[in-house]
Amino acid sequence: MKTIVFTIIFIIIVTLELIFGSFESYTTWHYFTKPAIVISLMLFFILNADHLHLTIKITTILALLFSLFGDCLLMFVSNDEGFFMAGLVSFLIAHIMYILVFLRDCNGKKAAALPLIVLLLVYATGLFWYIKDGLGDLLIPVLVYMTVILTMAITAYLRKGMVLPQGFTFVFIGAVFFMLSDSLLAINKFYEALPYSNLSIMATYAAAQFLIVSGIIKSYQK
Repeated sequence: MKTIVFTIIFIIIVTLELIFGSFESYTTWHYFTKPAIVISLMLFFILNADHLHLTIKITTILALLFSLFGDCLLMFVSNDEGFFMAGLVSFLIAHIMYILVFLRDCNGKKAAALPLIVLLLVYATGLFWYIKDGLGDLLIPVLVYMTVILTMAITAYLRKGMVLPQGFTFVFIGAVFFMLSDSLLAINKFYEALPYSNLSIMATYAAAQFLIVSGIIKSYQK
């Protein structure tokens, strides 16, 4: 019941952000609704993580905390491009925190993940060639970031069979949504502006964080 109530509240918060983030006249509200997405997830996680190992709890909270920093920093990119680099670093650390969570339960069967690894590498290579001409001085940082988020998706997959099935599925789909959200953001920033970019980027991002956090909670028997 608590999960259903939170899910409804979370959908309302995300819907408000999609509205407020899409119109300049609502910018003031956007400064509240965007951080509220991760803040609400952090509170939900803390209230439902009693059965989790302390290391998992702390590392997940750190992942959400750095995600929150990233969200806040990216809101000010229009004032100074330096905020984009700072936001990139924040999300990089957030992904590393998630990787540490996922590594705890990796099954070690890397050969089984080989088809996925190849698929992700092909996808990442295609995306990189698509946006590389617009990267400029950010070429190396973006390459590092892409490597880390690929690693996050792979480690999420390697949890298969080591945690409860629903938890595995939620986390892995969440990692894929995170890649999709970041891909849309990269195309929008470095290649060409996408129509309704705020809607697509934030909807996939919110879904990613919700699925990963819910999946971590569901990965272990209460």
